[in-house]
Amino acid sequence: MPQSNPLGEFLRARRARVTPAQAGLPATVGRRRTPGLRREELAALAGLSVDYYTRLEQGRERNPGPAVVEALATALRLDPDERDHFGRLTDYAAGRRTTRPQPPPSASRPALDLLERVRPWPALLLARNGDVLAANPEGLALYAGLSEWPARRRNTVRYTFLHPAARSVLGDWEGAAAMGVANLHHWTSADPDAPDLRGVRDELAEASADFRRLWDRHHVRPRRSSHKLFHHPAVGDLRMEHQVWYLDHSPTRLSLYQPEPAHTDQVALLALSLDTPANVTRPGSGRTGLGEQDGP
Repeated sequence: MPQSNPLGEFLRARRARVTPAQAGLPATVGRRRTPGLRREELAALAGLSVDYYTRLEQGRERNPGPAVVEALATALRLDPDERDHFGRLTDYAAGRRTTRPQPPPSASRPALDLLERVRPWPALLLARNGDVLAANPEGLALYAGLSEWPARRRNTVRYTFLHPAARSVLGDWEGAAAMGVANLHHWTSADPDAPDLRGVRDELAEASADFRRLWDRHHVRPRRSSHKLFHHPAVGDLRMEHQVWYLDHSPTRLSLYQPEPAHTDQVALLALSLDTPANVTRPGSGRTGLGEQDGP
């Protein structure tokens, strides 16, 4: 998926999202051909000339100053995550690298020990692009069918869009898909040329029309704690509290799923645990926590 002008693509997508009424503009007579704000309306709201804004959106102007960035962020009603994303895109357009290249993610011994300690609650250690670095048996079993893939192919975003079981297993498939794409957008703006991010993005853009649709919306949000519903084929519905922790100020995160307090889903999770192997799995290395060989 070529992205020669990610800043312009983001501005167009955000401009289309804001209605004239939201921006405090008077209602117009007749049908508007442009969804959201016209270029000239956004330029006026931000105190810019139409020519300057047009060049910025088209990629012919690549170095907006801080005052311009702030004015556009306010006019576009960007939330804090979107403002951070916008700032990173302007840095990238101007040729300013603000982040260091990330070393390959790995599963540390303390993280592997933690996966074991939280059992029987499902837990996965995930890279910023969704790669499964390690998982306890319940975590791997929660995403029904994920273990059927070769270890190095296991990725929760790939699972969402390409695994045939995902749409029946994930209780809110559209929400899960949108969150996966928004998180990928978040990390891609911080490190646009990173092979781990580009690889997943380009693969899914080629294989999935739904991924392309959601990517073109340019919603951005890092993974945070939430509630999730799984329709598990072995144990039935699981209503989970999804807790997210980022490890050592890195993009690597621990995803822990716990049943809602005093809920019968605790019994279902225990049943899921009894039907899983004994060891923590490390797909990234092809080995389990106790040194046994992982699957193909």
